[in-house]
Amino acid sequence: MTESDIQPFARMRFPGISPRAYEHPADRAAMATLRAMPGVAEGLKAVSGLFAERGERLLALASAIRVGPKQYPRIDRLRRECAEVLDLPAVPNLFIARSAQANAYTIGIDEPFIVMTTGLVEALDTESLRFSIGHEMGHVLSGHAVLRTILIRLVSLQGTVSWLPVGALGLRAMIAALHEWFRKAELTCDRAGLLCGQDPTAALRTHLYLAGGSDSSEIDIPSFLEQAREYEQTEDVRDSIQKLLMVEGMSHPFAVVRAAQLQRWSASEEYRAILSGDYPRRDDNAGSTFTDDVASAARSYRDDFGNSTDPLAKVFNDVGSAVSGAARNIRGRFGLD
Repeated sequence: MTESDIQPFARMRFPGISPRAYEHPADRAAMATLRAMPGVAEGLKAVSGLFAERGERLLALASAIRVGPKQYPRIDRLRRECAEVLDLPAVPNLFIARSAQANAYTIGIDEPFIVMTTGLVEALDTESLRFSIGHEMGHVLSGHAVLRTILIRLVSLQGTVSWLPVGALGLRAMIAALHEWFRKAELTCDRAGLLCGQDPTAALRTHLYLAGGSDSSEIDIPSFLEQAREYEQTEDVRDSIQKLLMVEGMSHPFAVVRAAQLQRWSASEEYRAILSGDYPRRDDNAGSTFTDDVASAARSYRDDFGNSTDPLAKVFNDVGSAVSGAARNIRGRFGLD
């Protein structure tokens, strides 16, 4: 069966959907922290203003192909359909850049835009591309572009201050914290991509490709998910330490981790409720509070630790309960709702 033989199906649209509907709890707590601290968002924008966002946009305009009705029309259709499904206020610009590396990212603060490489476009089928574009639309809707742009810029600055011991350590801590947040933001946006395509198999095919699957006839999704279970269920503390060392500087989770997380979410009541139209709206003022978000993130970490056979994870098994309790104490002490 060729791609042209696949019959399209009607996808659910989600008018006014709030990113809270699909955000990973740890991502939501990080963004809630940013929003809750007076002046922080403005400060981040001020720091970002030291760099030329207009220059980044001009670079894309000058060196890549802007998708539109006459340039990559198939991708332009997917771009517009994804924005429609998530009910974005505006359809972000999308550029195709020449690179053999399969990659996509969203950058910019005032007007976020998406860049996809030819390596990714040429490798993925239409529905996997829809998932990838929807993933980037999730970054736009969740407001990730501010922190993501700053993370990219801090990484570029890291080498220039490495000769200053204090500055290097402080910058490394900031970058490590942003990387941990962004790994969870990637899980959030995988969910957004799934909502755009509503095809879990196409989403998993994308993760398979990123892990090395170049021929669909030579790979098997259940076997790939078995790899994920094997990775998650290690019982050797040496492997646990290696995991921590490997992910320290990574902005994305490993492909098997992303696949396993998304497969679980696609089978959840939360996902089915969204498909049925039961989800929080952006104009709903009765959203959760900062302490609720922190507690939810803590529960998420605790559940991951509790369900794992990883010995190092079990050492931190009480962390989620401790943070959840602290959040409840803060709420009670200061009367926060």
